[in-house]
Amino acid sequence: MEGNKDEAIRSLSIAQKHRDAGNIPSARKFAQKSVNLFSTPEAVRLLESLVAAEASGSAGAGPSTANGSAQASSSSAEAHPSASGAKQRNTGSANGTAGGMGGDKREFTAEQVNVVKRVKACKVTEYYEILSLKKDCEEAEIKKAYRKLALALHPDKNGAPGADEAFKLVSKAFQVLSDPQKRAAYDQSGSDPESRFSGMSSRGPGFSSSPFGGGFEGEMSPEDLFNMFFGGGGMAMNGGFGNSPFGGPVFSASFGPGGFRTTRMRTNAGGAQQQAEGAQGRSLLMQLLPLILLIAFSFLSAIPDLFSTSIPDPRYSFSPSSRFNVERQTSGLGIKYHVNGPEFGNHPHIAADIAGGNHRHGSTLSRFEGQVERVYTNNLYGECQRGVERRQRRKDAEVGMFGFGTDWDKVKAIEAEKIESCEELKRLGVLKS
Repeated sequence: MEGNKDEAIRSLSIAQKHRDAGNIPSARKFAQKSVNLFSTPEAVRLLESLVAAEASGSAGAGPSTANGSAQASSSSAEAHPSASGAKQRNTGSANGTAGGMGGDKREFTAEQVNVVKRVKACKVTEYYEILSLKKDCEEAEIKKAYRKLALALHPDKNGAPGADEAFKLVSKAFQVLSDPQKRAAYDQSGSDPESRFSGMSSRGPGFSSSPFGGGFEGEMSPEDLFNMFFGGGGMAMNGGFGNSPFGGPVFSASFGPGGFRTTRMRTNAGGAQQQAEGAQGRSLLMQLLPLILLIAFSFLSAIPDLFSTSIPDPRYSFSPSSRFNVERQTSGLGIKYHVNGPEFGNHPHIAADIAGGNHRHGSTLSRFEGQVERVYTNNLYGECQRGVERRQRRKDAEVGMFGFGTDWDKVKAIEAEKIESCEELKRLGVLKS
């Protein structure tokens, strides 16, 4: 993919450095990575020379064998616009950390350090804060935020201390918020939904609904997620054909590393074997008969609902926009919300309730505004709970382990700080003082 070209050129440059240092295995690994990300003639030639050097068993043959191709690839990498920024980086303001391949020191900038500190300052379950998103953000905003942070924190690009841990936090936040079911559970509880949803998914054990159309829950590492998102490897589907020991062709397919494997074969057995298979099929049908009857009864009971016409509630937002341009206020708690004028006014049931001039208990408008109030107060409660936890962490950090040298006036000031969401709940009467 064109988007991987910058990373491929960077991997090629690292491979050349390892080759010049005599580290042929590491050089070959980064050259292979460069070819996988975005194949270039320079990377292919360098990889071929490194493979030949490894085969000859001479660790020092790398620089002399591929001298001509290495110079060409080096000049190509330096001439590329994306490589020029790295070449002009102010190494005086960068620090080194021995976290690179082969023990080499990786450079990082002050901006990269700030990104790592911001992410690590968040609680592990503050997924919206980790990605710097609002709670009502769209799916496209989640992907955009992950793309930006993943590129900034990937261990191959960011050598700042703690970058690996920050990269894992970003990957975890994206996996939760990009899954509609997990995001809904997280919005409701404010905690990691993996623990309560791992055994309750209707899709069956092992599967998860990812934004890439499928996967295996619990098998996707941050690196696999990064490769899938940016078009790299991971979760590949491989198939092959072969011959079975029974004389018939075999088709086998493996899904993902550590996934499951399926095999189908066609045998050339005689009539006795066919009769045995027929008896086995009838036995399987008898075993599945109760399940088939249950599904049939469920379908028959759902037939009346198929012909009933249900009108969905109008959409709304708690902040005004060009789409939600009409402000309203609930009759219960007086919460302001915004709707689309034509959509709200043309809703048959709500329009009839508004025309009646009152909010009857059990009416469509009353039920709709009750739902608005529940969503609003639930959101406030989650924000209040997280605010209290953040304030408690600040207080604990100020007090320290034994309280020696603690500025107690500052501790009291922290305790006296008001949390806006909690104050709003008190004002609404939902939270007692």
